[in-house]
Amino acid sequence: MAGNLAKILIPSSDTKWHQKIRDLHKKLFEASYFLPDDERYEQLMKILSAVRKRQDQALIEFTDKFDKVKLTASKFRVNSRQLEDAHSSIDKDLLSAIRKSIDNVRKYQQKIFITDKSSFSNGAGIKYTPIKRVGICVPGASAPLPSTVIMTAVPAQVAGVKEIAVISPPRYQGSIHPVILAVCYELGIDEVYRIGGSHAVAALAYGTQTIKKVDKIVGPGNTWVQMAKKQVFGLVDIDSIAGPSEILIIANDKAKPAWLAADMLSQAEHSPGSAVLFTDSQRLAENVLAELEKQVKKLDRSQQTIKCLEDFSAIIVFENMDDCISQANNFAPEHLEVQCGKQSKIIAEKIDNAGAIFIGDYTPVAVGDYWAGPSHTLPTGMTAKFFSALSSNDFIKSTSIIEYDKDKLAQSAADIIRLAQIEGLDAHAKSVQIRRNK
Repeated sequence: MAGNLAKILIPSSDTKWHQKIRDLHKKLFEASYFLPDDERYEQLMKILSAVRKRQDQALIEFTDKFDKVKLTASKFRVNSRQLEDAHSSIDKDLLSAIRKSIDNVRKYQQKIFITDKSSFSNGAGIKYTPIKRVGICVPGASAPLPSTVIMTAVPAQVAGVKEIAVISPPRYQGSIHPVILAVCYELGIDEVYRIGGSHAVAALAYGTQTIKKVDKIVGPGNTWVQMAKKQVFGLVDIDSIAGPSEILIIANDKAKPAWLAADMLSQAEHSPGSAVLFTDSQRLAENVLAELEKQVKKLDRSQQTIKCLEDFSAIIVFENMDDCISQANNFAPEHLEVQCGKQSKIIAEKIDNAGAIFIGDYTPVAVGDYWAGPSHTLPTGMTAKFFSALSSNDFIKSTSIIEYDKDKLAQSAADIIRLAQIEGLDAHAKSVQIRRNK
């Protein structure tokens, strides 16, 4: 079956490569969103409405329906003993790796934190305040995702968030995988709920008898989770709307085909996941395709990964490296690797639109996913043109500070009055004028 992958290679002689890139963008968009004419959209709205109106009872019903787990409201929350037991039972080497990862993330997030930039001068300033309460979505896939807890909770803690609630569906023996619980315990997070999906997002946004409303919701999840986040945005803040995981690699003939293929497969295996290679070397492109065909057969999730390669992936050969860079900026991928030998850093500096940039042969996406420090919660689906990687700075809000004395107001009063009057806002003008008369 892997032989079908030949169709993803688009040589420089193919004059329709523009259309093929647009088609790929369209597929990624459709995999990320429910549009109003989609019957799933109507179902989603009914779920959100049910939780808003019937609160805990709706959560009980949807957890039974979607996760096949019967819970009472008193069982939503994982108790402190269960968190402690999960932590005490974790493999010691794994716990050591988790602690090192947490330390790396915490140090990085502290370094980039801007809260000390509060300032005041010439009558105006700004004040930064942590968001009080945050909800974190942790997917309940077949394998545990402890890194998601680290990459979302640690930035929030660095920002000074006092209340963090974690939701995750009960997909592991009717509860949450113990490794996820162990990480929560390690981070001092004791508010963890064994519910997930769009109904859990609704619970965080609206609040229920058992779950207190949050101010911001972050974290990955399937399309239902992301569309629920989109619908409640405005009632709460969100990080971004995350679609299929993406990697785009810019590589020249100095790159190693086997490594490129391995990196592409690391994202395609997410199912759905997108893996794209831009290169100026036809030979490299053909060698990477051969490696993909060879390596994908050895994966545990081989068939699903092949389908993702066929549906959401491409190897595109351009005439020159400038075209690779230009099209990469237009693609605006979640993860962008540059493997171009000594030119890697120079090329990376020309990239403006990407969730995260990985420079050089020895920086696979996995380094960012688990270890380096920046959060792996990143914008997808071309949204890196306007969304950013999640960071500690996303968990604070700014308040403008303005303070004028009598003399300073007098200096500007006439101009303020003129601007208010031209807008027809007489009371605005008089609120300044009345102070001039004293």
